[in-house]
Amino acid sequence: MHWRDSIILPNHLKIMTELVYPYDVAPMVPPYSINVPQEYIHAKEWFPVVEPSGLVVGRASRAYCHSGAKPLHPVVHLHIIDRFERLYLQKRSVHKDIQPGKWDTAVGGHVDYGESILEALFREASEELGFREFNPVPVISYVFESQIEKEYVNVFAAVGNFSLVPDLDEVEEGRWWPLKEIEENFGKSVFTPNFEQEFARIKDSLMALL
Repeated sequence: MHWRDSIILPNHLKIMTELVYPYDVAPMVPPYSINVPQEYIHAKEWFPVVEPSGLVVGRASRAYCHSGAKPLHPVVHLHIIDRFERLYLQKRSVHKDIQPGKWDTAVGGHVDYGESILEALFREASEELGFREFNPVPVISYVFESQIEKEYVNVFAAVGNFSLVPDLDEVEEGRWWPLKEIEENFGKSVFTPNFEQEFARIKDSLMALL
């Protein structure tokens, strides 16, 4: 059975197959003008701005993507679960600009402009956990919107008893959480709101992989 046949998705939830970049460099978002702040123009990090289909229609700085303007930009999440029904979570660094100090998905990060979804997934896993040897299983893709940004989230899972070493510059700490303990701490500001919503949505799909 193909993995797509094993998960029934509502019509508004689609699996993004891949990003489709233009032949030339995509235009800057917002367009350059004398009124555009310098941090939007001379940025070190650029993210692809996408349509829900995966078509890249622009490139925007991290600052602009998190400014409240809400251009849709892709991110990757990796849930790591073992055979004892435990999920590995990371505690976000206090230096993060979004949800500092809260527990979150094992691996999560933005797709850099020019990267594919899988390239970003393996880069983030390597940077955050030194995690390189795994078989990612696509789970779901969906749009997440907060007060400051709008993300196209591409969710994957990895199953196994892995030795994970958090990079303390990227992650404050990490540990395995029994699923029951996760649910007992819902709504207590222990986890990021994004994680709580996503976990509730995909728990059954994760359990089906065990």
